[in-house]
Amino acid sequence: MTAAAASSPTGLAVLVSAVFLACAVEMVEALTIVIAVGKTRGWKSAMEGTGAAVVVLTVLVAIFGPSLVRVPIDTLRLIVGGILLIFGMQWLRKAILRSAGLKAMHDEDAIYAETVAELEAAAARPDRDRLACIMAFKGVFLEGLEVVITVVTLGTSAHHLGVASATAAIALLLVGIVGVVVAKQLSSVPENAMKMAVGVMLVAYGTFWTGEGLKVRWPGGSSDVMLLVLVGIFLAVTWAAIAVTRRSVRPLEVVT
Repeated sequence: MTAAAASSPTGLAVLVSAVFLACAVEMVEALTIVIAVGKTRGWKSAMEGTGAAVVVLTVLVAIFGPSLVRVPIDTLRLIVGGILLIFGMQWLRKAILRSAGLKAMHDEDAIYAETVAELEAAAARPDRDRLACIMAFKGVFLEGLEVVITVVTLGTSAHHLGVASATAAIALLLVGIVGVVVAKQLSSVPENAMKMAVGVMLVAYGTFWTGEGLKVRWPGGSSDVMLLVLVGIFLAVTWAAIAVTRRSVRPLEVVT
């Protein structure tokens, strides 16, 4: 995407939507684990693990984020396109399987209960507080790593790292505030629909950037139009895949 296209309303809208939804989904998953740790083993362990994860993620961004700017533009587009395609296809695959009934819906209540059960089982161990801290760290770090990759790749490739970072911060803040207010896992969030939307946008972006890196001449002469067309195509393919899968395969119980 050219600098002009990246700054256009359509390009910015897709960028902001993808980053916001992706970060919100990951934050909900991390928040579920942190709240489970806090309520079961105490907020001190939960906050220590969360703080350590944030520090490590910040260091990773400081080390690797700026280096992307020095990569040749065509190479950067291929790298970013490949990463977005990998992430997007993974999200779409899971969303399609869940919508078709072949994979259990992502259940934050079940994750919360499982985390609490693990912590209660370790209650008699002398290092239980350290285990609780590690569990909070792992949850925040793994989910946060996906946020970092999404923000850095999308923001850098579109020449709007500041916009992507601000959008991610807003998403994390909003979900965090809601989590503090309700003091429970956000099980009512339509997570599968959000993941499907993010998957479609990431695959569309990934396809576009890969084509740009390979110097593909997109039809229509407008990158904004082509990006919207790709979103429409992958959305239609996703719904078709769900419909075909529902008709051709008997739903099975699959444990997440």
